Amino acid sequence: MKFTDTAEIYVKAGRGGNGALSFRREKFVPKGGPDGGDGGNGGDVIIEAVGGIVTLADFEYDRRFQAGHAGHGGGALRSGKDGDDLIIQVPCGTLIRESGNEKILADLTEPGQRFIAAHGGKGGRGNSHFASSSRRAPKFAEKGDPGEERALSLELKLIADVGLAGFPNAGKSSILSAISGAKPKVAGYPFTTLTPNLGVLAVDDAQVVIADLPGLIEGAHEGKGLGLQFLRHVERTRILVHVIDLSQPDPVATFRALLGEFREYGAGLDARPSIVVGNKIDVAGTDANSRALNEEAERLSLPYMAVSAVFGTNIPELIRAIAELVRKTPVTQPQISAPEVIELPMRKSTGKSSREPVKIIRQSDGSFRVEHENFEKSVARINFEHEDALQKFAGLLKALSVEEALEAAGAREGDKVYIGDVEFDFEPDTVA
Repeated sequence: MKFTDTAEIYVKAGRGGNGALSFRREKFVPKGGPDGGDGGNGGDVIIEAVGGIVTLADFEYDRRFQAGHAGHGGGALRSGKDGDDLIIQVPCGTLIRESGNEKILADLTEPGQRFIAAHGGKGGRGNSHFASSSRRAPKFAEKGDPGEERALSLELKLIADVGLAGFPNAGKSSILSAISGAKPKVAGYPFTTLTPNLGVLAVDDAQVVIADLPGLIEGAHEGKGLGLQFLRHVERTRILVHVIDLSQPDPVATFRALLGEFREYGAGLDARPSIVVGNKIDVAGTDANSRALNEEAERLSLPYMAVSAVFGTNIPELIRAIAELVRKTPVTQPQISAPEVIELPMRKSTGKSSREPVKIIRQSDGSFRVEHENFEKSVARINFEHEDALQKFAGLLKALSVEEALEAAGAREGDKVYIGDVEFDFEPDTVA
């Protein structure tokens, strides 16, 4: 399976059902009252973290997701059926952002955590809701609201206790194979590891997850080589094991360059609890390099171990050192504390009072647009196919003095007026 750690998706919740326009029709009840039921609520789009998935590759081709629409209300006060929710499964460690915005909406780190990415539209009310002492037989009902829709960015940051870090061909994959049951691809050329490999180390009834991450090159923090694809996964690890090839001419300079990349990237990676491992002591002439790297590690107050992944030299000691440091290091907290279900607030009104004046905008073509969030939503719910819909509309215009505001803005009879998606000709006397 292809490893993919970023994806762009588009989600759309279900539309709410329309309320019913209905009156009781029973034998011996010639003038039954209104009995139109409410429309159902549209389905939500929910993103859920699950175990067993390690990539976002499924979203490379499947990028648009639609929840179920709700059913319409019926007579005899029958409510419409709610739309089916749509659940999108992602790996644990997935960050969710709104596309084009760096703000994190959710950080799903545990199996079962859910994020409501788009709320379904509210169902419209049936005409039974609008009966009153002065209006015994309302001949209108509301339409359901549309479901929310938005574009989202997904980013996967692997969750591991230990990250094996080092430049290409340092022997990270060989060490992972030696200390765990993993069987990564191992070869003697750079960038053998192009995607993260995970292994599990069992120590004293505890399991430690180890990630062998793609090799860095200098300038990785600027996106060079596998750069940022590698560094985003390091952020989740509790500790780092810096693997340095002792057979190269200057391992100390290599180690300093590695720390420099972490320091430039930020996120506290250079201060992460670490172990320095000099690998390939089986190669002749590496003793002096090992001593020099040990001195550099001591200068930074970091533990140092010299090993041979190929021959297993000092591997048991390395396993104990890793397990001990993991026990001492708390779990990295997610960037957002995530309860079992995270709800993105619905795009409700911004708190504008229904008594707040409407805003009239004269457009370049001479038409007028009426802006007032609550008013626009109320107008959008009107079903103009119903007999008394125009009366309902006129009542809304009157309540907010829309006609007076239009006239004050220079509107004249016959001018085009827009309220949300509703278009009409300005004829104040006719509407009144």
